[in-house]
Amino acid sequence: MSVNRPAAVIVLAAGEGTRMKSKLPKVLHELNGRSMLGHVLAAARELDPQNSVVVVGHARDQVRAHLEEVAPEATTAVQEEQNGTGHAVRMAIEDMAAMGTELSGTVVLTCGDTPLLRGSTLSELVAAHDKEGNAVTVLSARVPDPQGYGRIVRDAGGDFTGIVEHADATPEQHAIDEINSGMYAFDGALLSEVVQRLSTDNAKGEEYVTDAVALLRGDGHRVGAWAADDWHEVQGVNNRVQLSEARRVLNDRLLTEHMLAGVTVVDPATTWVDAQVTIGPDTVLEPGTRLMGATTVGEDAVVGPRADLRDTVVGAGATVSETTADRAEIGPGTTVGPYTYLRPGTRLAERTKAGAFVEVKNSNVGTGSKIPHLTYVGDADIGEGSNIGCSSVFVNYDGVSKSRSVIGDHVRIGSDNTIVAPVHVGDGAYSGAGTVVRDDVPPGALAVSEGHRQRNVEGWTRRKRPGTASAEAADKADRHRADDEQ
Repeated sequence: MSVNRPAAVIVLAAGEGTRMKSKLPKVLHELNGRSMLGHVLAAARELDPQNSVVVVGHARDQVRAHLEEVAPEATTAVQEEQNGTGHAVRMAIEDMAAMGTELSGTVVLTCGDTPLLRGSTLSELVAAHDKEGNAVTVLSARVPDPQGYGRIVRDAGGDFTGIVEHADATPEQHAIDEINSGMYAFDGALLSEVVQRLSTDNAKGEEYVTDAVALLRGDGHRVGAWAADDWHEVQGVNNRVQLSEARRVLNDRLLTEHMLAGVTVVDPATTWVDAQVTIGPDTVLEPGTRLMGATTVGEDAVVGPRADLRDTVVGAGATVSETTADRAEIGPGTTVGPYTYLRPGTRLAERTKAGAFVEVKNSNVGTGSKIPHLTYVGDADIGEGSNIGCSSVFVNYDGVSKSRSVIGDHVRIGSDNTIVAPVHVGDGAYSGAGTVVRDDVPPGALAVSEGHRQRNVEGWTRRKRPGTASAEAADKADRHRADDEQ
């Protein structure tokens, strides 16, 4: 939906949120890969506002630091004392005025604890506001339990006439299920004027933005209310129970979007995805899978069961089961798992394998290479078509610094090997079972351990494995070396 670009979006995020029982500010509590505040700002960003202002108060430095990471385009206004929603809006407007910002256009007011709010809903609110030419349009919703909410009062013709707070409502008004969400679209110029007139003549001695609605109507301006289709979107989160409920609603929404786009989710009840995750069509998510952060999964992949992937890239046609991966790259057609741990900096090329009980960290594994089982590979570069034998360990840390190992193309590392970095194993080389590789191994050689010494059997691959890819790789490397020496 195309709407006029709002002059500003103001997000109220100054409260402490004592019912969360947490050291963390309420709006920074996370669900599906974003803070509550981050979700609200992502929805607001779809409006492309000229200004985004977050009103901060409690733990303002912590909230500001978070904003620098997730919404650097947003500025902040400080509400030193939490003196009501109207006071918070006034602080934001006065800050913008001090910076020379004139609010000639629509101003959207949102709350930082409504993580289920959609950008499309805000767009529809602004469109309705502009179409009706309102001074203010209240975002409302029809809820199954309106207890505690201000009610939207309409006349016999269905036109909005005002908001009555729950405590002031008559028995007939208590039966109204349309509630005030606390979010609005205002005419910016009128809002700038009316917030200066808000009274503190109430039980709490605070300035309420709801009073601005009554004041504008009293001035003869047109006011209205527009109801969101999904009442969940306007629900505020005030405690951990509500946070878990919002997380489930949001996760179901995200999974539904992926399924409608061609992704198979075998068990939605045990599958979790973050808001920034992308998944290609015809991919299958098996039970117990969590895709977190900016994880990207290509088409025709199978992920799970019981896979936890964070900020990881999974190529088309890959299979990843019972795996934990963090900031890793898994190439097309690659097989990972079960019980595999891919740590940051892992890059598995096309058609590779990292099998059962394998851990890989900060390493590059070339096309078609395999690390089948019970192996640790750290700080290594492995070429194409190589195989790392069972129970091998890349010893990359000497207690002071870390070093890299290089394994060439079509290398066969025997079982129970220890690769002591820094070391280079040439193309087409082999190593015997139980070998401790401390020195470089020439192309095509067989490395074996004799006591505490390593012995390299030159030309072993050519003699014992003729016609294999390893022998061809060793011959090619020997030719290159001979050319270099001429």
